Amino acid sequence: MEDQIINKVALSGLVTLDLEEHYPAGERVIYDIKDNLFMGLILKEKDFRAFLKEHDWSQYTGKHVAITCSEEAIVPLWAYMLLTVYLEPYANTVIFGNAEDLEKKLFDQVLNTLDLEQYRDVRVVVKGCSDKQIPPYVYVELTRRLRPLVKSLMFGEPCSTVPLYKQKPLSRG
Repeated sequence: MEDQIINKVALSGLVTLDLEEHYPAGERVIYDIKDNLFMGLILKEKDFRAFLKEHDWSQYTGKHVAITCSEEAIVPLWAYMLLTVYLEPYANTVIFGNAEDLEKKLFDQVLNTLDLEQYRDVRVVVKGCSDKQIPPYVYVELTRRLRPLVKSLMFGEPCSTVPLYKQKPLSRG
């Protein structure tokens, strides 16, 4: 009788959730309003409005844009709002913040569309290795959303996991 190779991982009933498969497509762009400041200190409304009218906003078509100011400067809130008015018709996403804030927003949108009910009472492994940079925030948020649903939650690869959570059996009383 020959020794048969048995794939125990395939028989384990583990379901792998790979966040990389849900990575939001599209180029990320940081719009730094510092380039619109007078002497790097203040924003002049007249000059800013002239720039907004002349600038080619179509270059942001289909992109995800984070608006920020990397300088310690006096920037009125309406300036960020006005930038949004010009960006929004072209960009897929417009937020105020940095690159990390943009990734959080994009992944929140992804997580809000995922059918997490499919993982109810299932043993789930959140895949650990990825070619794309996925912020820790996403793993924390996913864990928070999955924990009430899953039978167990692990991190890593099905052949080598780190246990995170295991549903307690119902007590018989």
